[in-house]
Amino acid sequence: ALETYQTDPAMRKMLTQLYFYIMPVFNVDGYHFSWTNDRFWRKTRSKNTRFRCHGVDANRNWKVKWCDEGASFHPCDDTYCGPFPESEPEVKAVAHFLRKHRKQIKAYLSFHAYAQMLLYPYSYKYATIPNFSCVELAAYNAVNALQSAYGIRYRYGPASSTLYVSSGSSMDWAYKNGIPYAFAFELRDTGHFGFLLPEALIKPTCTETMLAVKNITLHLLKKCH
Repeated sequence: ALETYQTDPAMRKMLTQLYFYIMPVFNVDGYHFSWTNDRFWRKTRSKNTRFRCHGVDANRNWKVKWCDEGASFHPCDDTYCGPFPESEPEVKAVAHFLRKHRKQIKAYLSFHAYAQMLLYPYSYKYATIPNFSCVELAAYNAVNALQSAYGIRYRYGPASSTLYVSSGSSMDWAYKNGIPYAFAFELRDTGHFGFLLPEALIKPTCTETMLAVKNITLHLLKKCH
């Protein structure tokens, strides 16, 4: 985005008219653990006093239908929702930030791996969101923009019917707290097996995803709600 600011009018328009808040890694400890110990680790690394299991699924720990369908109360399960909503410092910090700025924030985008999907609310139930037509159009245009880079096709739609029902997600929480555009990217997996990836493997995913993000952002500027 910064490299093309001078040459791309659309990028210049976006960066002039909007603020972007970027968190490079949400679950730092869990992400590090996935590189050193468990390739498919998805939880945080918090300790449980009653069980020897570590961690909470940070995308089941938000206060929106917390620990309902698609989440588990058992600390050893991958989808463990935690002892209470926002029990994890990572979730609590981001929720606090979003609550503080929610009147100004128009979109919340989260990035996960892996599935090749672009999802929007709801995750916790099969229902149509009030601004479905605008969100659906934004998702449709975004996956087409993404595909234009390398031909990779993403599925898109409500998370509950496109992927599965899950409660306590950040995307649903953001939407229920007044952020009209909430999306979750399930990025295609480039893989990592205990060594640093060459840029050639990472860059295509970054390039195509940026096209989708740019498309969604331009959609926001049309003030379609």
